[in-house]
Amino acid sequence: MTAPEKVVRSPLRHRAFRFLLAGRAINALGNAFAPIALAFAVLDLTGSATDLGLVVGARTVVNVAFLLFGGVLADRMPKSVLMLGSSAAAAVTQGAVAALVLSHTATIPLLIGLEAANGMVAALAQPASAAVLPQTVPAEARQQANALVRIFLNGAAILGAPIAGIVVAAVGPGWGIAVDAATFAVSVLCFAGLGASIAKTTKAPAAVRDDQPAPQRPHIFADLRTGWSEFRSRTWLWVVVAGACAGNMAWAGAFLVLGPVVADDTVGRRAWGFVLAAQTTGMIVGGLIAMRLRVRRLLFFGVLCLLPFAIPVLLLGTYPHLWLLIPGALLAGLGIEQFSVAWETTMQEHVPPEKLARVYSYDMVGSFLAIPIGEVAIGPIAMAAGREATLIGAGLIMVASVVAMLSSRDVRTLPHQVPEPREEPVEESVP
Repeated sequence: MTAPEKVVRSPLRHRAFRFLLAGRAINALGNAFAPIALAFAVLDLTGSATDLGLVVGARTVVNVAFLLFGGVLADRMPKSVLMLGSSAAAAVTQGAVAALVLSHTATIPLLIGLEAANGMVAALAQPASAAVLPQTVPAEARQQANALVRIFLNGAAILGAPIAGIVVAAVGPGWGIAVDAATFAVSVLCFAGLGASIAKTTKAPAAVRDDQPAPQRPHIFADLRTGWSEFRSRTWLWVVVAGACAGNMAWAGAFLVLGPVVADDTVGRRAWGFVLAAQTTGMIVGGLIAMRLRVRRLLFFGVLCLLPFAIPVLLLGTYPHLWLLIPGALLAGLGIEQFSVAWETTMQEHVPPEKLARVYSYDMVGSFLAIPIGEVAIGPIAMAAGREATLIGAGLIMVASVVAMLSSRDVRTLPHQVPEPREEPVEESVP
């Protein structure tokens, strides 16, 4: 076995990591159905891009509102418990959405309410799911573990997206949402196994073991202030988050809301599923590259790779043809994956583990804060300025946001400790 192969295989030797990987991948498989199915469920109901923006925007608004609370909870109690409870609640909310759509009793206000509830339960687990990974693998395996998680998430998405397009076109969007609900239910078992595995491990230090919550703190606001201090003290962190705020706003409105509308009028619903699959294919390839990447300025490289993410949005506004959208989406996925792995690894390397979930929550709030603005505003803007001009403008905002991140010296020069490949013994659990 070569040295690189040892590094690639090492995260999978840890039982807790395997449960984490399985639970998140199963959720991702179902969630590949959700954006396609929900988008066309709303379009079938009213045909309005504005209504679609309200439904997806409501989820994002509530999600952002509860993220900080989720970060505090994740640093106070077992992260696997939060992940398990969130998956169970998400199964219920998405199951209710599927029932409404399948029974033809769905209304826009009902969909807004249920998606808002889904956003809340997701927010309680998002910081935990991001921060729990360092508890499942040793420090030298984090980059490879992050890449493996991303590969499996994207592999599930690339499998699910074209199937979702076929299911939605053949039997309707309600069944696609039902698949999402079912996968949340299955992931509950995986996250139960994750908690049990972390509790039994003999390698995790007591200070970060998931079965031993952090000592009781005076009150929640003290935890929030501590997390904010950690967040704002790192220039590279808040600069990238600020850039992501603007870029995600433009991307969400253009790609998630106007994208299906343009697809309906041009390439068709089934083809749109293949465009999404092409993007996730690029992300899988990107993850494989990231597993073997050894650079000293990992964050700079990752941010630079965000530039191609604007390509599909610009193509939708200028030349929405399948033969260009597919390679454009492929390049976008390749680039975003380099950034995702670089960002996760950088956060886990430079933020203290006992404060990581709270810092992740500030990262998520900042990154997602403007998404609902983009989702809700894109419909009226497109009506006033035209779809083509709106999509081109959104693509240019995405490019400008990356340039702004790269203007920071801290982003360009932050060092990454490149681990040396080494053989690891197989992890043994306590009987």
